[in-house]
Amino acid sequence: MPENEEIKQLLAGSYIHYFHCLRIVELLKGTEASTKNIFGRYSSQRMKDWQEIVLLYEKDNTFLVELASLLVRNVSYEIPSLKKQISKCQQLQQEYTRKEEEYQLAATEMRERFYASCKQYGITGDDVRRELLALVKDLPSQLDDIGAGAKGLLEAIDLYQACVQFVCDGSTEQVVPLLRHVQAQGNTTIYEWRRGIKPTSVERPKTEEAVEAAGEDVIDWGDFGAESASAPEVDYGISVEEASEEIDWGISVESEMQESSAAGIDWGDGKDDASQITLLEAGSEASEGIARGPDALSILENSESRNQFIDELMELEIFLSQRIVETGEEADILSVTQFQLAPPILQDQTKEKLEAMVATIQDLIGRLTSLRMQHLFMILASPRYVDRVTELLRQKLKQADLLLLKKELMIQKRQEALEEQASLEPKLDLLLQKTRDLQKLIEADISKRYSGRPVNLMGTSL
Repeated sequence: MPENEEIKQLLAGSYIHYFHCLRIVELLKGTEASTKNIFGRYSSQRMKDWQEIVLLYEKDNTFLVELASLLVRNVSYEIPSLKKQISKCQQLQQEYTRKEEEYQLAATEMRERFYASCKQYGITGDDVRRELLALVKDLPSQLDDIGAGAKGLLEAIDLYQACVQFVCDGSTEQVVPLLRHVQAQGNTTIYEWRRGIKPTSVERPKTEEAVEAAGEDVIDWGDFGAESASAPEVDYGISVEEASEEIDWGISVESEMQESSAAGIDWGDGKDDASQITLLEAGSEASEGIARGPDALSILENSESRNQFIDELMELEIFLSQRIVETGEEADILSVTQFQLAPPILQDQTKEKLEAMVATIQDLIGRLTSLRMQHLFMILASPRYVDRVTELLRQKLKQADLLLLKKELMIQKRQEALEEQASLEPKLDLLLQKTRDLQKLIEADISKRYSGRPVNLMGTSL
């Protein structure tokens, strides 16, 4: 084909129909004018070929069939398919945007839960393990503060004791003994609580981490056992006689005893000998004053004594709460008569004083039973619990990071859907324009066949 820009554009399309061929022939009439003879025919084979194509199109109106087929295919399939793809891209963008927001909210919520959990433990969350271990180091001082807070319960304990003695006719039973001890002495060791004296020295039990560290330094004996087991047998020339043959070793038990008694050996009766052997029981003077093992723990560190301390606090709280209720009720003749002989400490109490005592007790119980303290007690009981808590908290951060990665993936997919839509929209516009051109060409051709009457193709609204 000759160098013509319009011809290149016509031949560059995905399909060429009858009107394209007509336009190419018109363009070739100008480029192939020199090959025209006196009879009006062209000697150029290129011109002959395109004219033959046009004649074949016009035979039996074949070009109308082709144009109609192209028009129907565009209207029924090509254009709806492109519109559907564009609509799908738009839906995907909306869905990816929604998921992006959901992942962002979920990641934010997961991080808030992480920091909320850290707040419950009393840490910032920068270095979970180190901060948890630092909290455990501060736990003894916190327990000592709680024990010091029990010093303000003397009046409440005396009130409870006086009420028990009054109701039980002078009963000598000591109420809340452990609470009374902590109120007077503070958070002492179990040794001092049980024995009533302070230990001279305290040997605290080794933690689980120390045991594990010691277990790592194990002596390696090598293959000593294996070599001795696999060593070849050595024949020393010694044979053991059969058991049926008795061996006389020349030793007589009776003769030995007679000789010893004849020699007059004095074994001592323990009365005159000052150097006699004595056995010391556990906890004797040899180990007196040394707090070892569980006795070396403080009252609030030991789980058993700590539970007893909390139980006694609750017992005292219930008693005071009941006294508040009784104080608030109208006093009848019977109650007035009963408390006329009560000790002054029972008669002089007011509702405000009782409520202040209850508030102090509830504060101590709350400080001991808070979620943070529960976790610290578990860490104190098992150092491996630190690893579990650290892993659980880190999992929340990992989940938050994973959600952020999913969010980034949604952003990427949304961008891909947007780019696909941007590439499909020009194709749809071009196809719509070509389809409109086909419609106009068919209408014009049919109109020529009916003396220029207006022809409109229905059902092709684009």
